[in-house]
Amino acid sequence: MKTIIVTGAAGLIGSESVRFFCEKGFNVLGIDNDMRKYFFGEEASTKWTLNDLSKYENFKNHTIDIRDFKSISELFNEYGKDIALVIHTAAQPSHDWAAKEPFTDFGINANGTLNLLEATRQYCQDAVFIFTSTNKVYGDTPNFLPLEELESRWEISKTHKYYANGINEEMSIDNSKHSIFGASKVAADIMVQEYGKYFGMKTGVFRGSCLTGPNHSGTQLHGFLSYLVKCDITSNQYTIFGYKGKQVRDNIHSYDLVNMIWHYYQNPKAGEVYNAGGGRFSNCSILEAIKMCEEITDKKMNYVYSAQNRIGDHIWYISDLTKFKMHYPQWQPKYNIKNIMSEIYYSMLERKKIKNELRQNL
Repeated sequence: MKTIIVTGAAGLIGSESVRFFCEKGFNVLGIDNDMRKYFFGEEASTKWTLNDLSKYENFKNHTIDIRDFKSISELFNEYGKDIALVIHTAAQPSHDWAAKEPFTDFGINANGTLNLLEATRQYCQDAVFIFTSTNKVYGDTPNFLPLEELESRWEISKTHKYYANGINEEMSIDNSKHSIFGASKVAADIMVQEYGKYFGMKTGVFRGSCLTGPNHSGTQLHGFLSYLVKCDITSNQYTIFGYKGKQVRDNIHSYDLVNMIWHYYQNPKAGEVYNAGGGRFSNCSILEAIKMCEEITDKKMNYVYSAQNRIGDHIWYISDLTKFKMHYPQWQPKYNIKNIMSEIYYSMLERKKIKNELRQNL
């Protein structure tokens, strides 16, 4: 049985990867120590997801810190060339949080990635290595595109080359403000490419836009749609930060991203880079997301507006998926923005119901 290693196994993309590959019959090893709880507090803990994954007999989690090269090496050495795929999703994911602890952020995002790359090179060099990067590697360059303010969103000029399909991989990642988080992800992104181009390893970089889905433990600092729906259900106040709430994001369901990884795994390339988001198929502004959420929940959203935008935040970002679709034409996205929000909503209601039933039985 082929073995797959998934870092951040209880996170959004990690847990989707565990489910996807367990159900395909792979032996899946998780690496997750619930650092999300440290970053964002108890509400963001991924413990509930890890408990759910325990139903898979072919899954085993290891509470290793990816900054600990000795422990990483021991795990990779134990399974050696049986390792066919490494899906690296573990990260400090918030550009706001990173500014508080730059050493922690860089240690996890950059040094942790290097540890995993080197362990792969030493013990299973033929394995495919996937890195979930971010659109923040482009810094604030997208904000200098010719943007127009519409009634509910910002939009790029119809005459610009990015209008039809979005931003492609040719956009520069240099000479821009990235945030501390963005800079640490740039370091990791480039290193993953380099291990592919220098050592000839099968490394793939997926520059995610807004990654989302029902298994996201959303908080104010990370997990846009999940946190939005959670606020509406609980009547907690949601804060819009800047840009009149018209900032646009493309949102990709965790399943669609893992399915991209599956297609890449079957025909990998060395040091390749792909933008990975919802593209023109699945995107919205915050104002549009609030309206959709209210329609789904049949409940008014409690929100306030802060004129101060987040440093380096994008005004408009939509991923161009053309390159990936050219390389892997059989892949197609399954979930649009309305599908995603509905699934998040009903999933949260179900978890709330289960929690209430458990309390009643105590």
